[in-house]
Amino acid sequence: MINEKRIRLLKPGFETNGPVVYWMSRDQRVHDNWALLFAQKMAIEKNRPLAVIFCLVSDFLEATIRQYGFMLKGLKEIENRLSDFNISFFMLSGNPEYEIPSFIKKINASCLISDFDPLRIKRIWKRDVAKSITIPFYEVDAHNIVPCLFVSDKIEFAAYTIRPKINKALIEFLDEYPSIKQMKTSELSVNEINWKQVEKSLKVNQEVKEVNWLKPGETAALEMLEDFIKNRFENYYLLRNDPTKEGQSNLSPYLHFGQISAQRIALEVKRLNGNRESEKAFLEEMIIRRELSDNFCYFNPKYDSFDGFHEWAKTSLNQHRKDEREFIYSAKDFEQAKTHEDLWNAAQTELVRNGKMHGYMRMYWAKKILEWSKSPEEALKIAIYLNDKYELDGRDPNGYTGIAWSIGGVHDRPWFERPVYGKIRYMNRNGAEKKFDIDSYINKFS
Repeated sequence: MINEKRIRLLKPGFETNGPVVYWMSRDQRVHDNWALLFAQKMAIEKNRPLAVIFCLVSDFLEATIRQYGFMLKGLKEIENRLSDFNISFFMLSGNPEYEIPSFIKKINASCLISDFDPLRIKRIWKRDVAKSITIPFYEVDAHNIVPCLFVSDKIEFAAYTIRPKINKALIEFLDEYPSIKQMKTSELSVNEINWKQVEKSLKVNQEVKEVNWLKPGETAALEMLEDFIKNRFENYYLLRNDPTKEGQSNLSPYLHFGQISAQRIALEVKRLNGNRESEKAFLEEMIIRRELSDNFCYFNPKYDSFDGFHEWAKTSLNQHRKDEREFIYSAKDFEQAKTHEDLWNAAQTELVRNGKMHGYMRMYWAKKILEWSKSPEEALKIAIYLNDKYELDGRDPNGYTGIAWSIGGVHDRPWFERPVYGKIRYMNRNGAEKKFDIDSYINKFS
């Protein structure tokens, strides 16, 4: 069963007798996907073919071949997996506003289903698609365990305000997935996707190379989950904030691309019945903090700007605009890790080299960009640019929210006032030294 509270009708319309279409975007997986399950349920009930489409935009925010390569390899696996269930997969290329309505018209689709995404650009795409079609258009939250628009109808102030709402609803929404079903032989003719040609069509930065320490795709994501549970979960609560230890799950890139479901991860972690402290710490990050980020980006359209900060933070930062900065660096200096501080440089090097920065260092990294930039607006711009260019999980609500927390005090409270930061929480090298062996971290990424 699919909980109807996950589903909303974006636009009513008149159904044809044609195929049901699932526009896959944020949730790029075949199994454990509520949006795909809903689309298949409709197709089976109405005795219609099912088509899954992905609309590839040739350039997206600051994404490079690092992120596109990871995504395309995952989509190639999806094509193969869907064929096992007689489900047609189509790769469209271009602006969704034009390509999706054109495809719907071409196959005389009966209805359209999409997955939920709080980001501004994705919501604009859906709005524009809706204007150009006459069939029903549904959206299914397949990303959050408790659907974003069910848990709250307003922007939440902090984790402590959304936590009880999510925890109360988990008993209803943290349920096991039904299995995807075999369809009748597809009535839709599909041309085999030329993946090399697809990659050649991209208009992205080719210099930021793909990483080789992490395999993309749904299968690899499940293998990483198994490895985490077997080898790192027990000590997660002890090691998660130590960048010199292998204590993190490494699941964030897979979650970002939807190659694994957060709900599947939570089910497996709870089924393990392992270390309670690790379970509590891990699920706090993966459920409460992730879903708080979706809430922030959905209900605050200025999530990536100074204007999106709390009033107390804007007031405080404005009062300290003219404070003397001991160091000021350009975006290029930051990008090339050419600051005076070896710890910050090591964090930036980790980001560039691995496409993933340790969570603790990610906070420290962003706060120092605030400290060493001409203005909070400049700091925000630089942090988002670097995060989205190099992080595999950039261009994500978690990233925007984490940067807004570091630079603008979002989901935080006012702290002791100090130069430049105002009342924004401060982090420094001494604090890092108390948490882990910074020399070991610096040596690793020098």
